[in-house]
Amino acid sequence: MMSSKSFKRLSLADFPRLKPFFESLRFPLAIYSLPSLIAWNSEANPTYYLLEEDLLLLKMGGMLLREPERDCLLLPLSPARDVTPPELEDIARRHCIPTLCFVPENYVDHFGASTVFDRFSLTEQPDYSDYVYRTTDLVELRGNRYRSKRNHISKFRKMYVETGRAAVEALSAANIPDALIFLERWCAENNRCHPEENPNLALESQASRILLEYLEFLEAQGIAVRIDGEILAFGIATTLTGSMKILNVEKADAHVRGLYQFLDQECARHLFGGVEFINKESDMGVPGLASSKKSYDPVKLIRSYEMSLRNRAGI
Repeated sequence: MMSSKSFKRLSLADFPRLKPFFESLRFPLAIYSLPSLIAWNSEANPTYYLLEEDLLLLKMGGMLLREPERDCLLLPLSPARDVTPPELEDIARRHCIPTLCFVPENYVDHFGASTVFDRFSLTEQPDYSDYVYRTTDLVELRGNRYRSKRNHISKFRKMYVETGRAAVEALSAANIPDALIFLERWCAENNRCHPEENPNLALESQASRILLEYLEFLEAQGIAVRIDGEILAFGIATTLTGSMKILNVEKADAHVRGLYQFLDQECARHLFGGVEFINKESDMGVPGLASSKKSYDPVKLIRSYEMSLRNRAGI
């Protein structure tokens, strides 16, 4: 039977109310971060939610799906239990949304492929698989695989840190305005955040701005690198699971040699203490982004899947 309840558009004000559904999260895909869902929420990429008994249902549409007119469900969240494939089928039917997207591979592994395949077809979303790194690897940068990163950092340190020109500082209300100025300048260069020419970067810059402006409210943490008095780089992290945090934002002035590599190591050092893994999100199918993420030698790639009802009768 079709549900009579309506989904509500996600907003900043929903963070305290919905936060308990994410505190025991078992899905290691970055899209299941509540701060990320809020920050990326826009007219071009809307997210909606609905509370049903002990479940939080999430519905997405827009650009991330590459089909703006189509909606899909994310996996429902509960503070106390997993939602089984038969329950997913019932939810999809009641809300007349036959597709679930951004389903992490550990959900399929947990319930077994045969149980899932009985009800759903499964299609990988390769552009939305997350890159995951061991925190100690990115802090220490040991071995030949990181030699070029260490060389860039060494040159940056000699030119800027050892001469007193550069310093790392925690993001706070005092310096966030300076970080926002840098973000605007970064976007203005080559008009890189224009919504029609670079829609992904436009969405990303909006998300970065929201995470900066509401850093404390969204329980995020960040650092900035100030060179000659100006912030020229910053990074922001949020919690995902008990063993993993997300590096949601990482921006640096590309004209300063070694700054990006320096920022990345400092983010790992200052923002990921106490967790084993760093999730750097997906590459969204952008070749340059994929190359950059692969260059840091991830320990795993968390695959994302789309699940579609096999029997759509009545939908």
